[in-house]
Amino acid sequence: MNNSKTKYFRANIASMEPYVPGEQPRNTEYIKLNTNENPYPPPASVIERIRTACDDDLRLYPDPNALVVRNKMSRLFGVDVSQIMLGNGSDELLNIIVRSFVNEGQQVHCPAPTYSYYKKLIGIQNADYVEISFPDDYSIPVGLGVGAALTFVANPNSPSGTLATASELKAVAQATEGIVVVDEAYVDFSENGSIQLLQDHPNLVIVRTMSKSFSLAGMRIGMAIADADLISGLSKVKDHYNMGRLSLVAAGAAIDSVDAMRENAARICETREHLIMELRNLGLEVWNSGANFGLTRLRGRDAGAIQRELKSRHILVRHFDQDRLRDCLRITVGTTEEIEIFLRELAQVVES
Repeated sequence: MNNSKTKYFRANIASMEPYVPGEQPRNTEYIKLNTNENPYPPPASVIERIRTACDDDLRLYPDPNALVVRNKMSRLFGVDVSQIMLGNGSDELLNIIVRSFVNEGQQVHCPAPTYSYYKKLIGIQNADYVEISFPDDYSIPVGLGVGAALTFVANPNSPSGTLATASELKAVAQATEGIVVVDEAYVDFSENGSIQLLQDHPNLVIVRTMSKSFSLAGMRIGMAIADADLISGLSKVKDHYNMGRLSLVAAGAAIDSVDAMRENAARICETREHLIMELRNLGLEVWNSGANFGLTRLRGRDAGAIQRELKSRHILVRHFDQDRLRDCLRITVGTTEEIEIFLRELAQVVES
């Protein structure tokens, strides 16, 4: 940014580094294993419902309360409809949560390393971003949440894919007087979910998305599930028409086809376990994952150089140039065929 223009911004905004999402190449020849998208399309029934909804009603505003979809989610998750709020992707909900619960200067805790978008949201609010390092096994660190107005726990964690246990999450909720956000963007690729904890821990907010397991990243559909009083307060902060008509149609159709999502998720989990096994056969370290990706450590090697070499071979994976991750690559689970090509090319790169 031109320094002469920064004077117009709040000081904390001017000094921020922008969040950099994974590369989205225009060249479709790449095998894209860098942004944790689902390699399989949504069911034909979902696509057909979206097409049918492209009619004259697009001139009308969508339902600001998203009541039809929330009722379907209420039945799916076994919670009252008053406990659910929809967002334009889970990222919008995370933004609303920070704006609702955190004052300038208050502490927000994050285990580290984790989803770096949290840091941006905390910076916008001019709050105090406090990283508490994960131990090597990525179990929940001691002291997380103590003294914080808000605490983020991605579960499964990104980029490690590791899972916190229910007892660990309970301990965080009990240790803090603030809000604890359990970000379950990848939970459908695991057996661990936290919705059952809401009854005994009213300071919990569960955030989920339809981007990953439901194959709807392009529609931007997220959901927050929490105590009804928390959802009522958060609803004051959200934009009144934050969900487009087509996104609501897609969300409702996807829930009606939830079995198809579960079948795809099971296929991805099977491929994930094959990927992890083969990476270990190459002599690489890999953490056990409950997500649709794996994190591997190439100890003693320049992981950034390997990422660039793979890109030259038309394979995209994610490298994070930050502490504890510089020698690591995060690999999205693609189709079985894509993963076989990746493993073949990676073996050649590693051997050379």
